Amino acid sequence: MEKVIEFIRKKSARVAVIGLGYVGFPLLVELGKVGFEVVGIDIDKKRVDSINRGESYIFDIDSNELGALVKRGRISATADYRILRGIDVICICVPTSLNKTKDPDISHIIECCQEIAKYLKRCQLILVESTTYPGTTREIIKPILEQSGMAVGKDFYLAFSPERIDPGNKEYYLANTPRVVGGITSACTEVARIFFQQITEKVVPVSSTESAEMVKLLENTFRSVNIALVNEVAIICNKLKLDVWDVIEAASTKPFGFTPFYPGPGSGGHCIPVNPYYLSWKLKELNYQTRFIELAGKINRNMPNFVVNRLDELLNKRGKSIKGSFFLILGAAYKRNINDTRKSPAIEIMRILMRKGGKVIYNDPYVPYLKANRKTLRSQALTKGTLARADCVVITTDHSVYDYKWIVRHAKLIFDARNATKGVASNKIVKL
Repeated sequence: MEKVIEFIRKKSARVAVIGLGYVGFPLLVELGKVGFEVVGIDIDKKRVDSINRGESYIFDIDSNELGALVKRGRISATADYRILRGIDVICICVPTSLNKTKDPDISHIIECCQEIAKYLKRCQLILVESTTYPGTTREIIKPILEQSGMAVGKDFYLAFSPERIDPGNKEYYLANTPRVVGGITSACTEVARIFFQQITEKVVPVSSTESAEMVKLLENTFRSVNIALVNEVAIICNKLKLDVWDVIEAASTKPFGFTPFYPGPGSGGHCIPVNPYYLSWKLKELNYQTRFIELAGKINRNMPNFVVNRLDELLNKRGKSIKGSFFLILGAAYKRNINDTRKSPAIEIMRILMRKGGKVIYNDPYVPYLKANRKTLRSQALTKGTLARADCVVITTDHSVYDYKWIVRHAKLIFDARNATKGVASNKIVKL
């Protein structure tokens, strides 16, 4: 253990990050910045080539910073797992998802660990960051790695540390967000703790890998349930003819016992719509139904339909229907000021409108094109003419680059699903 700790503290340990998406890529860059020699591994050749050219494909990572690290030999990328022969620390950041029945799909983790097992060596630290259900590290990953004949906690070290990346967040990022770690053994936890101390201001050890796995699911289930609650409050306020934004703002003045969450057209990204179901699936094995989790998911998934129903009502009052009407969608990313469209409710709203016969275009300065109903749509220029031509402008993502006063001035009708037009007085605006 002392040998690998010494290597880590001196930054002489070579590190590999497997999976170069929204979790692995920022980790790769941060490790390079603090002085490690780090290699990224990904099966996507476009990602590998982009990194080796010093070109970022993720909004939060600056190409100039990446390029400088590549030139200095701190960062490189490959699709070849054989590079692991010379690696001391391996970080697993491959994607996890759900299958059609909402069961966890950890096939990428399994495939990745099977490759690692081929090149496993003594004193190596294996860190799992991919979100998964409690028990995965001990019950699935550990047996695969121990097929090498080496024992965890003695010959190599294995720990789980949930990722806490929040794309677009300028206040909290990898270096200043506390890092939770839980190892298979106390030695595993200690080695993992010392490693993350090199890149993170605060490291929080927990008692086991299962606890660390559960931490991530609690965090995202907390958000999912509270988003669902406030989305349902928005539906209730609509039925009672109340302004949900006014209600939330007033409730937020209470200095204790209330944390504001805000409604929207649905929840997006890879975490909130997916991760809570890992817990739901795990508890089914123990004959327990996670009713809060499943109800929250149902409410959040239905929000795009609620938005479309509101649009239908608004148009009907003006003697129109969705069929044949022209919609301009503002914002395709799942949240403001990023280019991530994974499970974006904006895209689902577009799909529903198109299926109902609506004519749909969109504008998003961060998303040049997208696919909806097997069609490729391209972001259209936001002009006075485009705004005036739309039967309804739908604000689905509240990017800060939009001039909302200017948008309101030139649009006929605006449905604001994000309260982006707060402070703009106009009878053209209808809010969620």
